[in-house]
Amino acid sequence: MARIVKPLNDTQIKQAKPREKEYALSDGSGLQLLIKPSGTKTWIFKYYKPYTKKRTNLSFGKYPHITLAAARKKREEARALLADEIDPKEFREQQYLQESLVRKNTLRLVAGNWFKLKRTKVTEAYASDVWNSLERHILPTLGDVPLSSLTPNLVIQVIDPIANKGSLETVKRLCQRLNEIMIFALNTGVVNHNPLAGIRDAFLKPVKTPMLTIESNRLPEFMEALSRASIKFTTRCLIEWQLHTMVRPNEAATAEWGEIDFENQLWVIPAEKMKMKRSHKIPLTPSTLRLLELLKPVSGHRQYIFPADRNPRTHMNTQSANAAIKRMGFKGQLVAHGLRALASTTLNESMKFDSDLIEACLAHKETNEVRAAYNRAEYVEHRRELMSWWSDFINEAKVKAHVR
Repeated sequence: MARIVKPLNDTQIKQAKPREKEYALSDGSGLQLLIKPSGTKTWIFKYYKPYTKKRTNLSFGKYPHITLAAARKKREEARALLADEIDPKEFREQQYLQESLVRKNTLRLVAGNWFKLKRTKVTEAYASDVWNSLERHILPTLGDVPLSSLTPNLVIQVIDPIANKGSLETVKRLCQRLNEIMIFALNTGVVNHNPLAGIRDAFLKPVKTPMLTIESNRLPEFMEALSRASIKFTTRCLIEWQLHTMVRPNEAATAEWGEIDFENQLWVIPAEKMKMKRSHKIPLTPSTLRLLELLKPVSGHRQYIFPADRNPRTHMNTQSANAAIKRMGFKGQLVAHGLRALASTTLNESMKFDSDLIEACLAHKETNEVRAAYNRAEYVEHRRELMSWWSDFINEAKVKAHVR
């Protein structure tokens, strides 16, 4: 017949004094209070492990931090697990490990892992823009928050001030990037659901505005302003280079001497620099080759054609052209990216060239795969004529500017 154990009471526990050797007071059903010579009183639960039936102990913590009532509650929870053939010690270790992983997987950590993959799919300039936006707007406040603790309300509180300033395009991009991070976390098993899936609907949608550009009849005015502008020589050349080649601002600013094929008079931009992630060949005209000759003494011994002032080992800031155009008096009328729109409109209005050829020069995405393959394979030589016509058009605008 099993010995009946009389349950403990608070008075008995408080009055229990340390002895020369440690001893235990039993509360029954495996719960004991272990009293050490130092006076420390620790709750332990004695049980037999499922399957192996090996006797073991599980600590519930020290008295009085863990009260008698709390210790009894922990005992009943452990006994309930044992009834289901679950080892309470192993169960607690697994919970601790899962909780540790949850706390470790902060937004900053997971965003960093997502970004390592993201940057392989976009241009370096775009990758920098993505990470900088998170570093500036999101991570200072939410970076240390475990991903599983992110709620729509928490994120909305951080983004609201940006929306209140009217920066709705920034809000849209932040919501998009946060959702990409959450989907990455979902696919890698970090979280079980995405609570931010509908967060973009909490804000007004940005109103699409056309890229700021000027009409072709204002090109002489622009060329005159460029010739008189109080800007650095390399910046002036950068703007002309972008205008003649019809590339995007970041593609122009990051141009490298190693990408220039002087023998075949081509600028070959590698796929990783292009928005559409495919290499782009640009026929060089006498005007663009002349620009390169002018820049050789400046940067011919370096990697980048348009080096930065402070650190010539890197390229000029991708916003340098924009800043210069503003200073030239075209603020609110023209942006650097709008030079592409100026070229596109002028070329299409000339009626001299096929629209597919113009699109190929602008490196726009071709939805028709067969035609896209043809564009890449056959259009380089055809584009020489178009690029030459466009360079001549710019040069004529320069002449008109001098006459003005």
